[in-house]
Parts: sequence; C-alpha cells; structure tokens
Amino acid sequence: MELQVTNNFSDITSKILALAKMSEQAGSIAPELYTQYDVKRGLRDLNGKGVLAGLTNISDVRATKIVNGEAVPAHGQLFYRGYNVEDLVRGFSKDNRFGFDEVTYLLLFNKLPNKEELESFSRLLNSYRSLPTSFVRDIIMKAPSKDMMNTLARSVLTLYSYDDRADDVSLPNVLRQCLQLISLCPMLSIYGYQAYSHYHDGNSLYIHQPSQTLSMAENILHILRPDSSYTPLEAKILDIALILHMEHGGGNNSSFTTRVVTSSLSDTYSVIAAAIGSLKGPRHGGANIKVVKMFEEMKEEVHDWKDDEEISRYLARLLNKDAFDHAGLIYGVGHAVYSKSDPRAVIFKGFVERLSEEKGLHDEFELYNSVERLAPAVIAKERQMYKGVSVNVDFYSGFVYKMLGLPMELYTPIFAIARMVGWSAHRMEELATNSKIIRPAYKTLCTDQPYVELSERK
Repeated sequence: MELQVTNNFSDITSKILALAKMSEQAGSIAPELYTQYDVKRGLRDLNGKGVLAGLTNISDVRATKIVNGEAVPAHGQLFYRGYNVEDLVRGFSKDNRFGFDEVTYLLLFNKLPNKEELESFSRLLNSYRSLPTSFVRDIIMKAPSKDMMNTLARSVLTLYSYDDRADDVSLPNVLRQCLQLISLCPMLSIYGYQAYSHYHDGNSLYIHQPSQTLSMAENILHILRPDSSYTPLEAKILDIALILHMEHGGGNNSSFTTRVVTSSLSDTYSVIAAAIGSLKGPRHGGANIKVVKMFEEMKEEVHDWKDDEEISRYLARLLNKDAFDHAGLIYGVGHAVYSKSDPRAVIFKGFVERLSEEKGLHDEFELYNSVERLAPAVIAKERQMYKGVSVNVDFYSGFVYKMLGLPMELYTPIFAIARMVGWSAHRMEELATNSKIIRPAYKTLCTDQPYVELSERK
C-alpha cells in the first residue's frame, strides 16, 4: 500500500478530524466523578486552596487570616523570603534606586545584600550579559518565529550546545547557569522580536549591545528602542513590574513545572524551556494581552468613560458572552488565590497612575480604575461566587507595557524575564533538598477488558 503524504504540514485533514473526535470521546471524564473521588481539579478546591505538594522557603502568597480559629478572606500579601514585597518596593523606591538585582539576590540566597555584596552581585550579573560568538546571527536571526516565547525557548535550549558543563547538576554549576540565563533573557527575547519585526514586517533592524552599567529595566528599554532613550519614571516602573512578577510561590504552573522537571535531574536549559512553555499558555502568562485587547474594545463600545452604569452594562455583556471574545470573562479580574485584593496590583497602581499622567493618558487610567471598582459587584450579580474577587496584577501590567511602547509580542517574554529569577530559586531549592522525583497519583477509571483477536474485532 502506497503511503499518502499531505502536502501542507499544517493541514487538518478529514481523517485527523475523525480521529480527533474519537480522542475527545476517549478522553472525556464526567465532572461528577471528580467530586465522587474527591479529586481536586487543577489541584485546587472551590475556595482556591491548593493541594499541598511540597515545602518552600522562597515565597509566601497569603489571602486569608485566622478569625476565631477559621480562615477568612483577607487582603492579599506577597512575601519574598519572609519580607513583605510592599516593604521591599518601598525601601529601594525611597532610596531612588533600582531593585531588580537586590531582590534577585534575596530570592536566591535568602538574605538582603549589604552595599558591597549588592555591588559585587550586580557586577557578576553584568559580566554574564554576553551571548556566545555569532549566536545572534546563527540562531536568533534564522527562522524567526511569530511567537516570542517559542523563540525564547528555542534560544534557551540551543545554549545547551554552547555549555561544556550543560548536564552538570551540581549546585555551583546550576547557579552559574541560572545567573547567566537571568542576565541573557532580555537579549534572547528582544533580539528575537527584532528579527521577526525585520524579516516579517519589514521594519528596520536594531541590535543594541547591552550596557554593563545600566540596570535590568534600563537595559531592556535601551536594547529595545531604536534611539535607546527612556525617562527615569519609565525605567523605574518597569523595574517594579519585573520585581512584582519575579516570584509567586511554588504552586503556580510554571514554577511547579520547574520543580517537576528539576526533580528528574534534567539539565537547566531543558528545565527553563519547560517553564517557558508553561508560561506561554494564555491561562498563565498571556492574561495581560487579553486585558489590553478587551479595553481597546471597551473604549469603542463605552461612549462615556465616566458613566458607571454604561461601564457596568458592558461588563455584564462580557460575562454573558456578548462582547469582546465571547468567553464570558472579565480579563484581569479574579485570581486563583487572592480574593479581596492582589498586593501586586495594589503596589503597582500608584506608579501606573504617575506614568499615565506623564504619557497624557490619565482618562484611560480612570477607566481602568472604574472597571476595578465596578467589576466585583457585576460579577457577584451574574455569577455564583465561592470567594471574593478583585483585580490581579495583569489588570494593570498590560496598560503599563502599552504606555511604555512595548510591542504586544513582548508582553509575556517580559514576564519570563522577571520569573526567570523565581524559576532559578525553585530549581536550586529542589536540588538542594535532594528530594525524590515528583510523581503524583491518578486514579484509573479503566475496567478490565478481554483481549479480542484482530480477525474478530468489529
């Protein structure tokens, strides 16, 4: 029999459609069975409490407080190594300095650096801002992808080939690899975007070398913008955005992915590529893009941005699948853990307002502010609520990136640049504990079947 070959690599043929239908039927499990066997879908209960899967000293996400012996919803708090993130941001903001290197040091080494330690660590990170010879030309510039997260993952995996100790999982070597990836991630992301923008969109190609003296946030703006210019406030708010996205507990999807793959003793590049693949998903890292697009439609549909009733009607339309992408969601509102407030959104908001004033977009900021105020009541009216709801960090981060002029293709890679620090901390902790390979259990629903000879099957 002659093998049939499809001409188009991306074709979904009628045969594939028929097989996919069979696969869907084979994979469908009745929702009530999860309740019957007490299986937490998504490893979380209805109140957002996660299934305990490990221990960590890295960070803590708090959304409840104990009252009369019971946990009740509270305003969210985020702690890095026991330090409230709000205090960390207030500290370096008061001193008018950038915080990325300092918080990276804290997450990796469980202590706040003194001045000499911080300066030495910053010099070390700066020394790693150098890609292998011809890497940009031979790897990044060839076959650029329309998705920058795919480009980033491919570049990270390719760096394996340039590392003479790629498979060495000793802590000193893994730390070296992690620090290099933290330093290189902005270049891998932005150069990948520049290549795509040039070859696919016909735009001018800019490849700026990173500076050894600029902060992480300053370097991102420096290598991205054609003229390398930026205002102090732009760099400051990007620095804060990176810190607020840097880490969020071991239970988030990409950090858990990091620990799962690390537990198999795989190499650092494979681990980080897996984490990038997790973050790429719209349920994890792509939410702020949805927020920005939703607001673009909202600005067209809502004629009076100061009319609470008109805004509320539009929000109800979103929930009723009558607006935007008809998914029934108000993007940027709600979180798996937080209920009364997301501390990252609370910290971010004041800086966002300042940037909106600098950019002449204060009216648009006020529209965001109105949606933040009105959405919880609209959701409570339209949906059954198991816990409170508030805006999350994605609600404002996309607006910030838009005001900074960042291309939408880089929104999720910016998240990855920040979260590379958290992933590194979780990889180091997983290796340091010398724990077992992570292998959760699934309850089978299969029933024993007698084997049927091929000639007798219908």
